[in-house]
Amino acid sequence: MRIHESGEMYLETILRLAGRLEHVRSVDIADEMGYSKPSVSRAVKKLQSDGLIRMDSLGAITLTDDGRTVAETIFERHEVLTKVLVNLGVSPEIAAEDACRVEHYISDETFEVIKRTLDK
Repeated sequence: MRIHESGEMYLETILRLAGRLEHVRSVDIADEMGYSKPSVSRAVKKLQSDGLIRMDSLGAITLTDDGRTVAETIFERHEVLTKVLVNLGVSPEIAAEDACRVEHYISDETFEVIKRTLDK
């Protein structure tokens, strides 16, 4: 299943929030991403129907195994690309912004080469 950039961003945001909050709710996602609650509600419904997240009866959102895999992949790409750009002399703020754009489009092959190069 191909997940669009926006879906990947939601999953990554849920992963990050889950590391800070006891329960992640739609309002937390809206606040974190700066999106409207109706927009988040639509995205959450889509992610649920795609089997990437679950929502309990109290509105707490958790990642499924598939959702966690996607979120962790995107998060790793973000971290590695940010580090590479900072090492090249880009300011940390700009590096994080640019990494956020690139992380969704870079091929697996290119990312693996970048990662190996960074590890050297």
